[in-house]
Amino acid sequence: MRMGRFLCVGLAVTAIAGGVVWAQEPVHVQIDQFIEAAAGIPVAPLAEDSEFLRRIYLDFAGRIPSSAEAHSFLSDTATGKRSALIDRLLTSPEYARRMRDAWHVQLMERAGEHEEWLKFLEQSFAANKPWDKLVREILNPNPDDESTRGSAYFLTKRLENYGQQPVDLPGLTRDVGRLFMGVDLQCAQCHDHLFVDDYKQVDFQGLHTFLSHATIRTDLKFPAIAEKVVDKKTEFMSVFLKEPRTTGPRLPFGTEVDVPAFAKGEEFAVAPDRKLNFPGKPKFSPLAILSEQLPTASNPQFVRNIVNRLWCQMLGRGLVHPLDLTHSGNPASHPAILELLATEFTAHQFDIRWLLRELALTRAYQRSSTLPAGLAQEPRPESYVVAIEKPLSTEQMFWSILQATGELPRYQPTIQADGKTKPNPAFEGLRKGFLAAFANPPRDPEGDFAPSVKAALFLSNDGKVLELFKPRDGNLADQLLQEANPAKFTDTLFIAVLARSPSSEELKSLTEFLAAHPGQRDKAVEQAIWALISSTEFCVNH
Repeated sequence: MRMGRFLCVGLAVTAIAGGVVWAQEPVHVQIDQFIEAAAGIPVAPLAEDSEFLRRIYLDFAGRIPSSAEAHSFLSDTATGKRSALIDRLLTSPEYARRMRDAWHVQLMERAGEHEEWLKFLEQSFAANKPWDKLVREILNPNPDDESTRGSAYFLTKRLENYGQQPVDLPGLTRDVGRLFMGVDLQCAQCHDHLFVDDYKQVDFQGLHTFLSHATIRTDLKFPAIAEKVVDKKTEFMSVFLKEPRTTGPRLPFGTEVDVPAFAKGEEFAVAPDRKLNFPGKPKFSPLAILSEQLPTASNPQFVRNIVNRLWCQMLGRGLVHPLDLTHSGNPASHPAILELLATEFTAHQFDIRWLLRELALTRAYQRSSTLPAGLAQEPRPESYVVAIEKPLSTEQMFWSILQATGELPRYQPTIQADGKTKPNPAFEGLRKGFLAAFANPPRDPEGDFAPSVKAALFLSNDGKVLELFKPRDGNLADQLLQEANPAKFTDTLFIAVLARSPSSEELKSLTEFLAAHPGQRDKAVEQAIWALISSTEFCVNH
C-alpha cells in the first residue's frame, strides 16, 4: 500500500475534452506525500493555531506576534486563515528585514557588518530579487550602481588584512564553495580530500583561481573590488604525489576556462590611474566569469544549495546536512524532495518568496513539535514527522523581547532630529548588547539551542534590558499593573510573551505568586515578565 502511494506522488487526474491528462499536485502537497510515504511511523498532528502563529511570525517577520495580532488570528474562524497570514507576512516590510538578518548571518557568519551591505540585502529581499541575480551581484559587484554596490562587502571583508597575516584567500575560496554551492573544499586545498571522494584538489584550485586576484579598492569610500591582471594558470601540486599541475579558473566539477594572452600594455579595458589611485579594469575578469557560471540553472550544486538552505531555515534541518557537505557519500534524507525543489525553483526563476510560501504551506512545516502518540522513542530529526525546535537567532530574540514588553515603539532603528532621519542611539546600544550576549563568535555556526551563562547574566543584570520590564506608559508592565483580575492578568501576560493562553496550572501558580507579594506589585510584575521571557519556551521557535 505504501509503495503504491509513493509511486503516485504528485499526480492528479483532470478530465478534459478528448481525454484525460495527468497534472502535478502543488509542490507543498508533493512534499508532504513524499515525507509521509517514507516515514513508516506516526506523524505529529498539525500544530495548534497559537503554535503555528508564533512560528510563522518568527520565520517571516523575525519577531513574535503582538497581542492584537494574536487575538485577531486566534479568534478568526476562517478555514484559510493560515495561508492568508502566510501571504500577508511575505509581503510585509518586516519580511525583508527578517530575511536581511537571516542571510546576513548565513553569508557573513558574524564576521562583521556594514550599512551598505545590509541595505543591499534588505532592498533585494523587499524587491524579491531572484536568487541567481542576487548572487551574481555579490560575486561581481558593480561600484557604479549605488543600489547594489553594498554587495561588495561579502568579498571586501574577507580580503582585509589583519596585522601581519596575509589575506586569507583560501578562506574566501572555501566560503564561496560552501555558501553558494554547498561544498566545503577546505581539505582539498593541498591534496584530494581524504574522506570525500568527490572533492578533488583541482576543484579547490580552480575555484581559487577565480578569486585569488581580487583586491580591495582604496580609491572609494564604500566597499568595492578591483582585480589584478591574470596572465597565467595557477600552479599547484599534491603534498602526497608531488606532481606539478596547473589550472585556469574552473568551477568545482566543471570545465576549465582558458586564460587569454594580451600584449604588454593591452591587458586593461580601463587603464590604471596612479594620481586617482584607480587600479584599472582588466579585460579578462575571472570574477565576471564566476558570476556568469556559478549562479545559473545549469549548475546543480548552486540550485540544490539554495533550496537546501531555505528548507533548513524553515524546517530546522537541511535535506542535506550539514549544509556545506553535499557529496555522494552524504545523500539527502529525501532525494526526491531535493530534486523537486531544485527543478521547481529553477522553473519559477529563482523566486525565493514563492519557495518559502510553498514550504510554509506544507504539513511538515505546520506540524506540532509534540511527539505523536504511539511512538516508543523520539524519531530521527531528518524524518520531519515532528516539528524541529529551532533556537531564536539573536535578531529574533532582540525584536521579540521588544515586542513582548511593549517597548517596540520606543526602540525604532531611526529617529527624527533637527528635521533629519538619524540612527537611534538607544536602539543601537541595546542591539549591540544583545549581539554581545547572544551571538556566537565569528565562524561558529548558530544551529542548536545552547543556553549560556553570558546570555543569562545579560537578561538578569543588564540595565538597559531590565528597563524593558519596568512600567512605562502603555507597555506590558503598565498594562499588567492596571489589571486586578488574576485570570485576565495571566492571560494578558501569556498572550503578549508566548502568544498563547495559560494552562490552569500556570494560572494557579501565577495567582499564588501575585498574592504572596501584595506590597511589591511593581516588582512582582517585572519578575513575572522576566520569568516568561527567560524561559526555554520563549527562546525556542517550536
